Amino acid sequence: MKDEQAYITAYSSVARRSACRNGNIVFQGDENVNTGDFLTSLYKYLGADYPKLYKMDNLSRLGFLAVELLLTGRNLSENYNPEETGIVLSNANASLDADVNYMASVKNIPSPALFVYTLPNIVIGEISIRHHFKGENAFFVSEKFDEAFMHFYVTDLFSRAALKACICGWVECFRDDYKAVVWLVENNSREGALPFTIDQIHKSYLLSNGETNG
Repeated sequence: MKDEQAYITAYSSVARRSACRNGNIVFQGDENVNTGDFLTSLYKYLGADYPKLYKMDNLSRLGFLAVELLLTGRNLSENYNPEETGIVLSNANASLDADVNYMASVKNIPSPALFVYTLPNIVIGEISIRHHFKGENAFFVSEKFDEAFMHFYVTDLFSRAALKACICGWVECFRDDYKAVVWLVENNSREGALPFTIDQIHKSYLLSNGETNG
Protein backbone atom coordinates (compact mmCIF):
# COMPACT_ATOMS: atom_id res chain seq x y z
CA MET A 1 0.00 0.00 0.00
CA LYS A 2 1.36 3.42 -0.92
CA ASP A 3 1.61 6.18 1.71
CA GLU A 4 -0.68 8.51 -0.24
CA GLN A 5 -3.51 5.98 0.03
CA ALA A 6 -3.90 6.54 3.77
CA TYR A 7 -4.41 9.87 5.49
CA ILE A 8 -4.19 11.38 8.95
CA THR A 9 -7.56 13.13 9.18
CA ALA A 10 -7.16 14.26 12.80
CA TYR A 11 -4.83 13.89 15.76
CA SER A 12 -5.06 14.78 19.41
CA SER A 13 -2.88 14.78 22.50
CA VAL A 14 -3.27 14.96 26.26
CA ALA A 15 -0.20 15.79 28.34
CA ARG A 16 1.22 18.39 30.69
CA ARG A 17 -2.20 19.39 32.02
CA SER A 18 -3.39 20.36 28.55
CA ALA A 19 -5.33 18.81 25.69
CA CYS A 20 -4.73 19.57 22.01
CA ARG A 21 -6.45 18.74 18.76
CA ASN A 22 -4.63 19.05 15.44
CA GLY A 23 -1.83 20.92 17.22
CA ASN A 24 -4.08 23.51 18.87
CA ILE A 25 -4.63 23.67 22.63
CA VAL A 26 -8.34 23.32 23.38
CA PHE A 27 -8.19 22.77 27.15
CA GLN A 28 -5.74 23.87 29.82
CA GLY A 29 -6.01 22.40 33.30
CA ASP A 30 -4.74 23.48 36.69
CA GLU A 31 -1.02 22.71 36.97
CA ASN A 32 -1.37 21.82 40.65
CA VAL A 33 -3.86 18.95 40.29
CA ASN A 34 -2.96 15.27 40.09
CA THR A 35 -3.53 13.07 37.04
CA GLY A 36 -6.93 11.79 38.13
CA ASP A 37 -8.31 15.24 38.90
CA PHE A 38 -7.02 16.64 35.61
CA LEU A 39 -8.63 13.82 33.64
CA THR A 40 -11.90 14.41 35.47
CA SER A 41 -11.82 18.09 34.57
CA LEU A 42 -11.09 17.23 30.92
CA TYR A 43 -13.98 14.75 30.92
CA LYS A 44 -16.34 17.46 32.17
CA TYR A 45 -15.03 19.91 29.58
CA LEU A 46 -15.65 17.44 26.76
CA GLY A 47 -19.16 16.72 28.01
CA ALA A 48 -18.80 13.04 27.14
CA ASP A 49 -21.70 11.90 29.39
CA TYR A 50 -20.19 8.48 30.08
CA PRO A 51 -20.36 7.83 33.87
CA LYS A 52 -18.43 4.56 33.53
CA LEU A 53 -15.31 6.68 33.08
CA TYR A 54 -15.16 7.22 36.85
CA LYS A 55 -14.61 3.47 37.34
CA MET A 56 -11.69 3.27 34.91
CA ASP A 57 -8.01 3.34 35.82
CA ASN A 58 -6.05 6.42 34.73
CA LEU A 59 -4.51 4.74 31.68
CA SER A 60 -7.95 3.85 30.32
CA ARG A 61 -9.32 7.28 31.18
CA LEU A 62 -6.40 8.94 29.42
CA GLY A 63 -6.80 6.93 26.22
CA PHE A 64 -10.58 7.20 26.32
CA LEU A 65 -10.49 11.01 26.61
CA ALA A 66 -7.78 11.41 23.97
CA VAL A 67 -10.04 9.53 21.54
CA GLU A 68 -13.10 11.54 22.59
CA LEU A 69 -11.14 14.66 21.69
CA LEU A 70 -9.84 13.08 18.48
CA LEU A 71 -13.35 12.24 17.26
CA THR A 72 -14.87 15.63 18.03
CA GLY A 73 -17.51 16.27 15.38
CA ARG A 74 -17.14 12.78 13.87
CA ASN A 75 -19.26 9.67 14.10
CA LEU A 76 -17.28 6.97 12.34
CA SER A 77 -20.30 4.66 12.25
CA GLU A 78 -21.74 6.98 9.59
CA ASN A 79 -18.83 6.12 7.28
CA TYR A 80 -17.70 2.63 8.30
CA ASN A 81 -19.07 -0.65 9.54
CA PRO A 82 -17.96 -1.61 13.07
CA GLU A 83 -15.54 -4.21 11.68
CA GLU A 84 -13.85 -1.61 9.45
CA THR A 85 -12.48 0.54 12.29
CA GLY A 86 -9.61 -0.69 14.46
CA ILE A 87 -7.30 0.52 17.22
CA VAL A 88 -3.52 0.12 17.55
CA LEU A 89 -1.84 1.61 20.64
CA SER A 90 1.49 1.39 22.43
CA ASN A 91 3.30 2.59 25.53
CA ALA A 92 6.38 1.90 27.64
CA ASN A 93 4.97 0.76 30.98
CA ALA A 94 1.96 -1.39 30.00
CA SER A 95 -0.55 -1.27 32.89
CA LEU A 96 2.04 -0.56 35.59
CA ASP A 97 0.00 2.24 37.17
CA ALA A 98 -2.97 -0.09 37.72
CA ASP A 99 -0.64 -2.94 38.73
CA VAL A 100 0.89 -0.90 41.56
CA ASN A 101 -2.51 0.22 42.81
CA TYR A 102 -3.81 -3.35 42.71
CA MET A 103 -0.81 -4.71 44.62
CA ALA A 104 -1.37 -2.05 47.27
CA SER A 105 -4.96 -3.27 47.64
CA VAL A 106 -3.76 -6.87 48.16
CA LYS A 107 -2.35 -5.86 51.55
CA ASN A 108 -5.94 -5.65 52.77
CA ILE A 109 -8.66 -7.04 50.49
CA PRO A 110 -7.73 -7.48 46.78
CA SER A 111 -9.86 -5.20 44.62
CA PRO A 112 -11.54 -6.85 41.60
CA ALA A 113 -12.32 -3.35 40.31
CA LEU A 114 -8.57 -2.64 40.13
CA PHE A 115 -7.58 -6.11 38.92
CA VAL A 116 -9.66 -5.81 35.75
CA TYR A 117 -7.37 -2.98 34.59
CA THR A 118 -4.09 -4.85 35.06
CA LEU A 119 -3.77 -5.40 31.30
CA PRO A 120 -2.83 -2.48 29.01
CA ASN A 121 -5.23 -3.47 26.23
CA ILE A 122 -8.23 -2.78 28.49
CA VAL A 123 -8.05 0.82 27.27
CA ILE A 124 -8.77 -0.48 23.75
CA GLY A 125 -11.78 -2.35 25.10
CA GLU A 126 -13.17 0.75 26.79
CA ILE A 127 -12.79 2.82 23.60
CA SER A 128 -14.30 0.06 21.47
CA ILE A 129 -17.35 -0.27 23.72
CA ARG A 130 -17.90 3.48 23.70
CA HIS A 131 -17.70 3.82 19.91
CA HIS A 132 -18.86 0.33 18.85
CA PHE A 133 -15.60 -0.52 17.07
CA LYS A 134 -15.12 -4.19 16.22
CA GLY A 135 -12.13 -4.10 13.88
CA GLU A 136 -8.65 -5.51 14.48
CA ASN A 137 -6.80 -4.12 17.47
CA ALA A 138 -3.44 -4.48 19.19
CA PHE A 139 -1.48 -2.99 22.08
CA PHE A 140 2.33 -3.00 21.95
CA VAL A 141 4.87 -2.20 24.66
CA SER A 142 8.13 -0.53 23.65
CA GLU A 143 10.73 1.66 25.33
CA LYS A 144 9.61 4.72 23.36
CA PHE A 145 7.17 5.59 20.62
CA ASP A 146 8.23 3.87 17.39
CA GLU A 147 6.83 5.83 14.45
CA ALA A 148 8.22 3.44 11.86
CA PHE A 149 6.67 0.36 13.46
CA MET A 150 3.31 2.08 13.95
CA HIS A 151 3.31 3.18 10.32
CA PHE A 152 4.22 -0.33 9.13
CA TYR A 153 1.60 -2.07 11.24
CA VAL A 154 -1.31 0.24 10.39
CA THR A 155 -0.36 0.40 6.72
CA ASP A 156 -0.34 -3.40 6.60
CA LEU A 157 -3.86 -3.52 8.04
CA PHE A 158 -5.03 -1.13 5.33
CA SER A 159 -3.20 -2.95 2.56
CA ARG A 160 -4.87 -6.23 3.52
CA ALA A 161 -8.26 -4.46 3.52
CA ALA A 162 -8.62 -5.46 7.17
CA LEU A 163 -9.54 -1.86 8.04
CA LYS A 164 -10.74 1.32 6.41
CA ALA A 165 -10.13 3.49 9.48
CA CYS A 166 -7.75 3.12 12.40
CA ILE A 167 -7.08 4.99 15.62
CA CYS A 168 -3.42 4.58 16.50
CA GLY A 169 -0.91 6.14 18.85
CA TRP A 170 0.86 6.29 22.19
CA VAL A 171 -0.98 6.20 25.54
CA GLU A 172 1.31 6.21 28.56
CA CYS A 173 0.42 6.80 32.21
CA PHE A 174 2.29 6.17 35.44
CA ARG A 175 1.40 8.29 38.46
CA ASP A 176 1.61 11.95 37.37
CA ASP A 177 3.68 11.20 34.29
CA TYR A 178 1.29 10.75 31.40
CA LYS A 179 1.03 11.39 27.69
CA ALA A 180 -1.40 10.37 24.97
CA VAL A 181 -1.00 11.18 21.27
CA VAL A 182 -3.47 9.52 18.92
CA TRP A 183 -4.18 9.73 15.21
CA LEU A 184 -7.26 8.99 13.14
CA VAL A 185 -6.10 7.34 9.93
CA GLU A 186 -8.52 6.74 7.05
CA ASN A 187 -8.27 5.35 3.55
CA ASN A 188 -10.03 8.43 2.16
CA SER A 189 -8.80 12.00 2.33
CA ARG A 190 -10.74 14.83 3.97
CA GLU A 191 -10.22 18.58 4.10
CA GLY A 192 -7.01 19.32 5.98
CA ALA A 193 -5.83 15.70 5.89
CA LEU A 194 -2.13 14.84 6.01
CA PRO A 195 -0.47 11.89 4.27
CA PHE A 196 0.04 8.98 6.64
CA THR A 197 3.83 8.82 6.52
CA ILE A 198 6.52 8.25 9.13
CA ASP A 199 7.59 11.88 8.73
CA GLN A 200 4.09 13.23 9.33
CA ILE A 201 3.60 10.97 12.34
CA HIS A 202 6.88 12.24 13.78
CA LYS A 203 6.09 15.90 13.10
CA SER A 204 2.64 15.78 14.66
CA TYR A 205 4.00 13.83 17.64
CA LEU A 206 6.51 16.61 18.28
CA LEU A 207 3.91 19.33 17.77
CA SER A 208 1.71 17.85 20.47
CA ASN A 209 1.69 20.29 23.36
CA GLY A 210 4.57 22.26 21.89
CA GLU A 211 7.25 19.61 22.24
CA THR A 212 10.46 19.80 20.26
CA ASN A 213 11.72 16.30 20.94
CA GLY A 214 10.28 12.87 21.59
